[in-house]
Amino acid sequence: MNKLIGTEVSLYTGKLRCYLKYKNIPFEDVLSTNNVYKNIIIPRTGVQYIPVLITDDDVALQDTTEIIDYLESQYPDASIYPETPIQKLVALLLEIYGDEWLVIPAMHYRWSFDENVQFAWQEFGRTAVPDLSAEQQFEVGKKMAEPFKGALPRLGICEATIPAIEASYLALLSDLDAHFSNYDYLLGPRPSIGDFGLVGPLYAHLYRDPYSGRLMQDNAPNVVTWIERMINPAPNTGAFLADDQIPETLLPVLARMIKEQGSVIMQTIDQVKAWADTHDDNEIHRAIGKVTFDIEGVQSTRLTFPYMQWMWQRAVDFYQGLGVTAQNDVNAVITKIEGLQELLNYPIPQRVRRRQNKVVLDR
Repeated sequence: MNKLIGTEVSLYTGKLRCYLKYKNIPFEDVLSTNNVYKNIIIPRTGVQYIPVLITDDDVALQDTTEIIDYLESQYPDASIYPETPIQKLVALLLEIYGDEWLVIPAMHYRWSFDENVQFAWQEFGRTAVPDLSAEQQFEVGKKMAEPFKGALPRLGICEATIPAIEASYLALLSDLDAHFSNYDYLLGPRPSIGDFGLVGPLYAHLYRDPYSGRLMQDNAPNVVTWIERMINPAPNTGAFLADDQIPETLLPVLARMIKEQGSVIMQTIDQVKAWADTHDDNEIHRAIGKVTFDIEGVQSTRLTFPYMQWMWQRAVDFYQGLGVTAQNDVNAVITKIEGLQELLNYPIPQRVRRRQNKVVLDR
């Protein structure tokens, strides 16, 4: 049987667990304890990230996007990738948004509010050393959490940006709440890869953590209902909206994504090229340089993560690989979102790829 190694408190574990449940793929939960890290995760993957999926034929996979794509090839029924061009592109975009941008409010609310911090410490300890007492788990979790809380400035979370991050997140909740008042999922009665991208941060951090959970309940009850559908889905059911339809209620969500994340994607592409021009080998650091970003009119900087370009290449490759008729149909929709068509046509002179669970230059 497939083994899902992770924990409830993990953003990306939440994404993958929801997928496995929707696809009705048999799996066993394996808690990512200290011993499991030492004896399974690091030896089998070469990195220290969760989740990890050990397939039923004993292949170790890391990275939720690659895991999901592998499983889609094995379990093709009720695919989470729409077959029509507009819906598939939108689904790919919203996965990138959830995976690579909503980590900002997810990390802010977890580590900037004492009630959430205390909850996370206990959860970290419960996962790492399940055999110890609750008091001992709390102390272990407190030590383990230091690098995560210390990572906030790397993501652009600081005193100057926090009010803007909160304003943007509440506006996003409002837009999503309006959408989910009419639709079960992003694209109708079936969840797409976009739903699974969004549910990671919105469930594992912002719904489960106590302070942000109450905030969501008070401000976005339809988002709460969608999350509860995602974590307890009706397996392999539903269909995407007919005629490649994109609900108008998704346009503000996509517009927010491009307004905030679009320039960061372009800067990342430029900096990856600059790195390649000044380094002879194919290795690239997990973070390189800094990018500027703007949220709600507040500008700041954060680290540059080449992985974001790898995710973005998936959407660009799909868009640029469309035939003329299909691309014209897509363009008729995406021109409603300022900057999106320009972003999809932004040159990527130095591509990246994943090798042995790390991002490297593709040359």
